[in-house]
Amino acid sequence: MADFTGKFKLTSSDNFDEFLKELGVNFVLRNLAKTSTPVVEITKDGDVFSLKTLTAIKNSEIKFELGKEFEEARMDGKNVKTVVVADGNKLIQTQQGDKEVKIVREFNGNELKVTASVGPVTSVRIYTRQ
Repeated sequence: MADFTGKFKLTSSDNFDEFLKELGVNFVLRNLAKTSTPVVEITKDGDVFSLKTLTAIKNSEIKFELGKEFEEARMDGKNVKTVVVADGNKLIQTQQGDKEVKIVREFNGNELKVTASVGPVTSVRIYTRQ
């Protein structure tokens, strides 16, 4: 299994505003999110992963075991059922709520590529290992 742990800082973002709009995030929160440069920190303790997203506006953390469904309070404030699975060098997260959201985190050396999709909209964000 790939090493999914580390600390990564956002370096580029494509179509994120459209992704947030499709999720139903309001204008003010979308603009705050667009101007933030998050750091993602992933750690593992036994079988439990911790994924923290740290921003100047709001921090979030989810803890999960691969393949086990859990409740997640999304950054937009909605509660969803989530499952994360590993596939090679990818962590694939599926959120089931008012809309299905798929987030694929692909680890390639010092780069983390995050592809998030909801409905017909896909956003790609690139993070660099710190």
